[in-house]
Amino acid sequence: MDSVKVGVVGCGTVGSGVVKILLENGRLIKERTGKEIELTLVADRNVERVRKLGVPEELIVDDGFAVVESDVDIVVELVGGTTVAKDIVRKALENGKHVVSANKALFASFGEELFSIAAKNGVSIRFEASVGGGIPVVKALNEGLIANKVEKILGIINGTANFILTEMTERGISFEEALEVAKEMGYAEANPSLDVDGIDAAHKIAILASIAYGGWITIDDVYVKGIREITPLDVDFAHEFGYKIKLLAVAKPDDGKVEVRVHPAMLPEGHILSSVDGVFNACLIEGDFVGPTLYYGMGAGQKPTASAVVADVADIACGRGSSVPVSLLGRGARIPVKRPGEFVSSFYLRFTAVDKPGVLAKISSILGKFNISIKMALQKSIEFNGGVPVVMTTHEAAFETVKEAIAEIDELDVIVKPTFLCMIEE
Repeated sequence: MDSVKVGVVGCGTVGSGVVKILLENGRLIKERTGKEIELTLVADRNVERVRKLGVPEELIVDDGFAVVESDVDIVVELVGGTTVAKDIVRKALENGKHVVSANKALFASFGEELFSIAAKNGVSIRFEASVGGGIPVVKALNEGLIANKVEKILGIINGTANFILTEMTERGISFEEALEVAKEMGYAEANPSLDVDGIDAAHKIAILASIAYGGWITIDDVYVKGIREITPLDVDFAHEFGYKIKLLAVAKPDDGKVEVRVHPAMLPEGHILSSVDGVFNACLIEGDFVGPTLYYGMGAGQKPTASAVVADVADIACGRGSSVPVSLLGRGARIPVKRPGEFVSSFYLRFTAVDKPGVLAKISSILGKFNISIKMALQKSIEFNGGVPVVMTTHEAAFETVKEAIAEIDELDVIVKPTFLCMIEE
C-alpha cells in the first residue's frame, strides 16, 4: 500500500489523540514509512467533539457502521466495551478491512472468534495499545521474543491501582483516601471497579498469556482479586518483613498448564518491579534464552495509547509483522489453566484477634495441622477493627490448603474479623 485510508470509530480520549497525530504528524509518518496514511472518516455520536479537533466537515459521521461500510482500508475501533465494538470489529473484518483497536476487554473475551474471522478474510487485527498503553509489550512477545519459551510474565499493568498503592505506601493513608486522590487527579473513574478490583489487569494478562503460550486464554480463566481490603497496617507490616505491596498480574506455565492470576502481592523491596510507582506500568518477561526483560513506561493516557494505535496503523500500511502468532490464528486451541486451588505460594496472613494470651498458639496449632510452616510472625497490641492484629508469613503452601486452614481459624472464638490473605511473589 502506497496510500492507506483510515477510518476512526470513537473519538473519546484515545480516539481524539489518534486523530491529532494523523492530522499533525501525517507528514512525519510518511517520511518514516514511505506511506500516505489518509484520515478518511471519523465517527462519533458527538460530532461537535470531532469538529473541535479540526477535522474537515466532510470527514465526520455519527455512525460507526458508516466507516465499516466505506472504502477505508483500516478501521480503528476506539469505542470500547464488548457490545457495539464487537459488532463493528466483526463487520469490518467480514468486509475485508484491517482492524486496529485498544480494546482489551474485547480481545480477552472474544479474541478467538475475532482472529478466526480475520484469518478467514485475509486481514489483520493489531492491538498493541490494549496492553500497557504506549509500552510495546505485545510486539516484544509477538516478535522480539519469538525464539524463546516464556517462562514467566510479571506485570504491574494498571496505573490507577498502582497509583493508589503508591499513595498508601508513601503517605500512610487508607485505600479510601488514596482513591479520592486518584479521582481528583483524573486517574480513577467515578466507578473505579475495573481498576481497583483487578478486572482491567485481568483482561490484559489474558491477552499476554494467550500470545506467550500459544492458545486462547479468556478473562474467565484468570483468578482475580482487587486491592480494596489492603490497609495501611498491611503496608507497614509488608515493610517490616521487607516487602512492598503491588497489584500484580502473573502468567507462567507449570506442568502442562498455565497459571494466570491478578491480585495484590508482596514483592521484595529489592525486586525491580517494587520501584515501579505512581501511574507507571511495567512488565517483566523472562525467556529461556534471553533471560529477564523489562518493559516500562506510561501504561495509559491519551498520548501514549494513541501513539501505540498509530504505530499499529503504520505497521499494517508497511506490511510489517503479524497481528498475532500464526499458532493462534483460527486454531481454536485452548490451554489448560490452573484453578486457584492448584496455586502454590508463600503467603502473608493478617488475623484480627482478641487481645489475650494463647491466641498465637491457637492459630499456629491449626496451621500446623494443615502442614503450613510459619516463616515469621508478629503480634502488636494496637487496636484494629475491634481486636489486635496478628500477622504471619508462611513458607510455600497450596492455596487451597491455606484457605481451608483460614476457614477453620476464623471459626475460633478469639478471631473477631475474617482473615486477610496476600500472596508473596519472591
